[in-house]
Amino acid sequence: METKTLYFLSLVIISLISSSTPFTPADNYLLNCGSATNTSLDNRVFVSDASRPGWFFLSADRSVSLTDQNPSPNSPALYRTARVFTTPSSYKFNIKKNGTHLVRFHFSPFAAKGFNLSTAKFSVVVNGNMMMRDFSTQVVVLKEYIMKIDDETLDIWLRPVDETGFGFVSAIEVFSAPNDFIVDYGAKLVSADGIEEYKNLSLHVLETVHRINVGGSKLTPFNDTLWRTWIPDDDFLVLKAAAKRAATTHTPNYQSGGASPEIAPDNVYMTAQQMNKDNATLGARFNITWDFPVGLSGVRHLVRLHFCDIISTSLNQLYFDVYVNDYSAYKDLDLSTLTFHMLSSPVYIDFIADSNHLGAVRVSVGPSDISTSLKVNAILNGVEIMKMVNVLDSRSGYKKSRIWIVLGSILGGLLVFGLVVLAVVLLCKRRKQKPKPRRAESVGWTPLRMYGGSSHTRISEVTVNASPGSNGYHTLRIPFADIQSATNNFDENLIIGSGGFGMVYKGVLKDNTKVAVKRGVPGSRQGLPEFQTEIAVLSRIRHRHLVSLIGYCEEQSEMLLVYEYMERGPLKNHLYGSGYPPLSWKQRLEICIGAARGLHYLHTGSTQGIIHRDIKSTNILLDQNYVAKVADFGLSRSGPCLNETHVSTGVKGSFGYLDPEYFRRQQLTDKSDVYSFGVVLFEVLCARPAVDPLLAREQVNLAEWAMQWQKKGMLEKIIDPHLVGQINRRSLKKYGETAEKCLADYGVDRPTMGDVLWNLEYVLQFQESGPSREQRANGNANAQEIPSPSMVPEGSSSDAGAEREDGNGVSDITTSKVFSQLMTNEGR
Repeated sequence: METKTLYFLSLVIISLISSSTPFTPADNYLLNCGSATNTSLDNRVFVSDASRPGWFFLSADRSVSLTDQNPSPNSPALYRTARVFTTPSSYKFNIKKNGTHLVRFHFSPFAAKGFNLSTAKFSVVVNGNMMMRDFSTQVVVLKEYIMKIDDETLDIWLRPVDETGFGFVSAIEVFSAPNDFIVDYGAKLVSADGIEEYKNLSLHVLETVHRINVGGSKLTPFNDTLWRTWIPDDDFLVLKAAAKRAATTHTPNYQSGGASPEIAPDNVYMTAQQMNKDNATLGARFNITWDFPVGLSGVRHLVRLHFCDIISTSLNQLYFDVYVNDYSAYKDLDLSTLTFHMLSSPVYIDFIADSNHLGAVRVSVGPSDISTSLKVNAILNGVEIMKMVNVLDSRSGYKKSRIWIVLGSILGGLLVFGLVVLAVVLLCKRRKQKPKPRRAESVGWTPLRMYGGSSHTRISEVTVNASPGSNGYHTLRIPFADIQSATNNFDENLIIGSGGFGMVYKGVLKDNTKVAVKRGVPGSRQGLPEFQTEIAVLSRIRHRHLVSLIGYCEEQSEMLLVYEYMERGPLKNHLYGSGYPPLSWKQRLEICIGAARGLHYLHTGSTQGIIHRDIKSTNILLDQNYVAKVADFGLSRSGPCLNETHVSTGVKGSFGYLDPEYFRRQQLTDKSDVYSFGVVLFEVLCARPAVDPLLAREQVNLAEWAMQWQKKGMLEKIIDPHLVGQINRRSLKKYGETAEKCLADYGVDRPTMGDVLWNLEYVLQFQESGPSREQRANGNANAQEIPSPSMVPEGSSSDAGAEREDGNGVSDITTSKVFSQLMTNEGR
């Protein structure tokens, strides 16, 4: 008994000592790039990279130091300089102590000395690990990576994408992490197959995606011993009414083996979200759920959850369950058993999970089945989500990888002669034989058979072209060899995009037709339903504003979809983030009108119609002439039958564009597409992403933020600065009203796509008509104007159905019969 008591007391003393001793990193290098002087940020001194202090080496034959001559008044001095590289160059840091390190890159684009840093495009490689590929940014960005270093140096390479390009960096941080920051044991892999132990976690390079102070306020680097930023959780809560804030004024009781102030600062563990049991409409038992957008689906992440019981009055009162991506991750969690039976003692749990089909990681906490009726509750204090980015085993390191490259070159040289001789012999032998017909598909993997019938019979049910198309193929089926040749054997230099299904390559078929080839992950059955759906949908519809499917292939364990090539790529790239020239207001309206026409045809072109289910700016593509075409039908569903109001189905779509009513009720209608399109309308107007977690809390969600300004009648305050002075007042007003109606909470209150199309046509007419003669005479060019009869499409008075006044004298057409026949005629 005495031995156990002494042991427990020793642990308490050790924990008190460790918690009171500030962490001092063995390596702590802060570099101010492109500056001739040192500068401070968050009470830390960043040393000029021109001073050559001795702990790093800059390899840059041709580099330029830039200074922003017109900085923003609030811009820190660290972000007013940058070093620009026109050739591959590196920083090499001396490492005193091997182990886990944090590596941070600061990028602050500006224009100076003929360089516009927002147009830079480059890659960043750290000790042989590709951290950023073809990276570019138009805003200030901080990239943080956590990696294990088993070498005497840390090599950071910045490589422009081509000979005419360049790269840049504003500041670099390299510093040691605490020994227990990332540990190899204890993490649990959570998937549909259950839970299993995940080993060797520290060997992975991790990129920080989210760092959330659940239930608390924003924490700046000044409040964190590792100089991190933690943001509030409000904008990630799926149902805010389910959560209730909890807080304490007492500092956490740190215990050895649990969390430390370096794992997360005190303020994270002193605040939390708990179940809002005051909300009677939710019932006695419910979960609190957060959705964290992370980008692509199917990407592996470390999900670190922080807990500290600040709500219980005694031990063993709180039992709850933890879910990751709706899979059970921890059943009947009792924090008392993890914290030496002490309240308010911090602990963290690591889970490994793939991002879901929405490109998000979902975290939920809810009451355990063993909770008593009086003690039903659940709690969460903090969340960190880190993407696993590397494939190189850190145990080998960059040095060993280079050794293998050298050895491989030597061995390859010895084998070259033998391989050439063998190839000549085989070629001569093959010429003497008659060529054998190539197998049409792989025996080991014929995905379309899984859903009934052979691949041929399934596709023939939906194929409409029996005669050769423009590409010379008799059906939609294209041989794998032709696609392989068109893409130069899937050359990485031909990659033009990526998504949940896989990479997209630019290609040229044998008849010189330019195509875009979407390639599913080879040998994987993930994406099979999307593969089938895409073929089934696009093989039976044709429309000027829908991307055409040229063909498909299912040979060689591959899933390949071949589309018409859209020269100018996704609409998103022309709005923000890619450095393209800004679109004019008229161009943006014509693009929106084109996309609306495609969607209207999709909804009305057949008896049941088709619901797209994933409308967003990346799925609206532009051809050479900026004609918009809706793309990516992998999530599409047939609409409800005539005697039904909706389709009951699981929730799919993209975070930020998802219809909240569909999310709540799992009842899909064409009005779900209308909601998503409303988000796109604001995206087009404001030139910013649908979700941007780097912005202030009230601005993270575009739809909510834009609606606040729309309801205040001040939409002009948030438009893309490039559009200032371009938009007719009446055009902007009608556009805002159209987007607002699309984003109504309930589908029944939203217009149809035909109505949206009609109103967007009005918006364009307002823009082109300009002020009336009477207004010009009165000098009131910005006043609202009732559209003249000449502005109303011919036949609308008799065919358009009922009209209603919107309170401003502008008729808002409530039916779309006029357009239904028009759009149907545009098909096929």
